[in-house]
Amino acid sequence: MPQYTAPTKDLQFLLHDFLKVSESDIPGYSELDEGFTGAVLEEAGKLASEVLTPLNASGDREGCRFEKGVVYTPKGFKDAFEQMKEGGWPGLDLPEEYGGQNMPYLVNTAVGEMFSAANQSFTMYQGLTHGAASAILAHGTDAQKDKWLPKMVSCEWTGTMNLTEPHCGTDLGLLRTKAEPQEDGSYKITGQKIFISAGEHDMADNIVHLVLAKIPGGPDGVKGISLFIVPKFLVDDEGTIGARNGVACGKIEEKMGIHGNATCVMNYDGATGYLLGTEHKGMRAMFTMMNEARLGVGMQGLAQAAAAYENAVVYAKDRLQGRDVTGVKNPDGPADPLIVHPDIRRNLMDQKSFVEGGRAFLMWGAKLIDEAHRKQDAEADGMISLLTPVIKGFLTDQGFDMAVQAQQVYGGHGYIEEWGMSQFARDARITQIYEGANGVQALDLVGRKLAQDGGKHVMAFFEMVKTFLKENEGNEALKADFLDPLKAASKDLQAAGMFFMQHGMKNPNAALSGSYDFMHMFGHVCLGLMWARMAKVAQEALDNGPSDAGFYETKLATGRYYMARRLPATGMHLARINSGAATVMDLDAEAF
Repeated sequence: MPQYTAPTKDLQFLLHDFLKVSESDIPGYSELDEGFTGAVLEEAGKLASEVLTPLNASGDREGCRFEKGVVYTPKGFKDAFEQMKEGGWPGLDLPEEYGGQNMPYLVNTAVGEMFSAANQSFTMYQGLTHGAASAILAHGTDAQKDKWLPKMVSCEWTGTMNLTEPHCGTDLGLLRTKAEPQEDGSYKITGQKIFISAGEHDMADNIVHLVLAKIPGGPDGVKGISLFIVPKFLVDDEGTIGARNGVACGKIEEKMGIHGNATCVMNYDGATGYLLGTEHKGMRAMFTMMNEARLGVGMQGLAQAAAAYENAVVYAKDRLQGRDVTGVKNPDGPADPLIVHPDIRRNLMDQKSFVEGGRAFLMWGAKLIDEAHRKQDAEADGMISLLTPVIKGFLTDQGFDMAVQAQQVYGGHGYIEEWGMSQFARDARITQIYEGANGVQALDLVGRKLAQDGGKHVMAFFEMVKTFLKENEGNEALKADFLDPLKAASKDLQAAGMFFMQHGMKNPNAALSGSYDFMHMFGHVCLGLMWARMAKVAQEALDNGPSDAGFYETKLATGRYYMARRLPATGMHLARINSGAATVMDLDAEAF
């Protein structure tokens, strides 16, 4: 069975050496000293490795069971969920007035990576609840917050998001679910939703669905969509659960992965719902949840890669196959371990450099969210808005690729279920699809985010890179290995943006045909920036003679690999973008 050890040392490095959280002026960060964050990460790591990890493979094999309208989660999930609730983990960063602990989103992100790596299917139940609670917190009335949030923050009640319909995925303008106004101010919700993660299960007393629907007489398309709170059981003004509402699970889907999470078809038959936010402004309210979910899915992609990499390293050190071409390394055995071979090293270094660089990117993104929310920093809000499709799209594409590479280390054993490596690949695969497929993320990045606020935020990103390079131009220890590659990659990204400006207005397909390459190029530049920053921190630490010099030396070696072997992919992506739309669009549809 696969193992999992939480990366607490690396997370501490990111929090205190890299992001220097305790020196930040973000409200709540001054309390994040090394002792405090160490204790939080240690406890979360224990829960992840000792409780959630053992349920990952068994939950994958058993899956969820649907009987007479009831969904039963895999054996052990309910007990683990009780432990999760008792520890207060679901409300880690949610407001104290509703039972949360009000810690920064950054801490929740660090803990969330551990839980997702240990058991993605399980962690989705509380993750979706967190997103639903955030939407109510941002758009609900005081009465709605008081009624729903305390039980959702504690996960006594869980939450979902209901967008997709059988005929309507990304194009929500085609949505058909109706919301008929009632005299008491409520609405009757009728329609069907599909692909609803955690839509029905046996781990909570109530499930609070957030449902997109159209009020008759409203505007056509997405401008006529509203958002509603639709509970599984009705709740009175005192918070007491009452009668069953007109919502039921019709079936659960049989899926490639995330078997421990119930993916449901939800049928609404005159169910009582309550408007969340303003009539016909449901997309605005839902995007509060969706943007959080997209960052969370980026984290899932990274987490699956991290867990798969950890196990691949153990296997590569243990499995004996062949001899090192430069000389025997294991003279007392019949062969040398896999890890001596250059191609295995390349494979593992691809994974290691992505996981550690991606983790830094994710944590930096979480810090931007804290700046935006806790400081009301508009520039940070604009930057994380720009980076959200990159975090979601790039980290999940690369996360899946790295899970497959980890599987490859095992050779034929990687294809055998008992070794558990296929689960990492299967579970990672969904991250590229849900919460907006990655092609949609690329279109959002190029079609909307680059031009947002007159291009202010992408220019701020380029200026950030330029400033870092200028501030460190005299640092000879970093120049050849880190600064020069980052400068070249950033120029590639700027050249791609210039191509879009020159050709996109005349021929939108010229830009959109290159959007996926641009998203990946942007992701590589972001990781290049992360590695250059981490290298600077590691070099400064080594100059002071730390007791754990090996940790910082390893950081530098891993970063050098990324800059030399992974970052040059920006040149390939630029060449594809510069080829324009012709090769993509010229073939007639009938010729496919």
